[in-house]
Amino acid sequence: MISKQKIKIVSSLKHKKFRDELGLFVAEGAKNVNDLAEKFSCEMLFATENFLQNNKNSAKQIFEVKTSDLLKPVSFLTTPQEVVAVFQKPVFEEINMKNFENQLVIALDEVQNTGNLGTIIRIADWFGISKIVCSLNTADVFNPKVVQAAMGALANVDICYVDLQGFLQQAKNAEIQIFGTFLDGKNIYHEALPKSAVIVFGNEGNGISPEIADLIDSRLLIPNFSKNSQKSESLNVATAAAVVCSEFLRR
Repeated sequence: MISKQKIKIVSSLKHKKFRDELGLFVAEGAKNVNDLAEKFSCEMLFATENFLQNNKNSAKQIFEVKTSDLLKPVSFLTTPQEVVAVFQKPVFEEINMKNFENQLVIALDEVQNTGNLGTIIRIADWFGISKIVCSLNTADVFNPKVVQAAMGALANVDICYVDLQGFLQQAKNAEIQIFGTFLDGKNIYHEALPKSAVIVFGNEGNGISPEIADLIDSRLLIPNFSKNSQKSESLNVATAAAVVCSEFLRR
């Protein structure tokens, strides 16, 4: 039986206010939990007997249940999986531009959709991009929906929240090229793309904000190949991130 106190703590982590106050976040599912356990300290583990018998864990507190249905009080999923873990959030370090040189870095300007953010983290991991810089108004990376969508990629990608305008100015001062996606940009397939740069992706509805756009060196466009006059106006930001990262890294 999971105590009411523990249920209350886990339930509170649905809200950013309490994730920040307690310094904790929630992950669910065997792969997600096992991957994150390689990087983050596990404070509490709620799991089925089967999971505990077949997986290593170093959680400080372990709560065993017979079946996954009994995890409903601490799960944010419609159908609970066999494990729910509460991890300690990392402490973001101050920006050192030397850590961002000679590599591709993703920068997110007010990306709000949790599914998009989680997918972009997963995309970064797939393409070997180890750093994502988020504006202060970007969705919280430790939101349960983001953690679920990232599917363990949080263990391999370092993420920080900064004054994005200030960060990009520092990048320019360090002679790091800054790229961004725009509907009026130049065809990405015709442009010379460096091996190291900062690539900015904007808000789902408004794109890259004007103050951030002013700092971008090269405006890129993913061209539309549709012959349908009623074609979509733009790509989903996570889809655009996949296309752009692939094009930068295949060269």
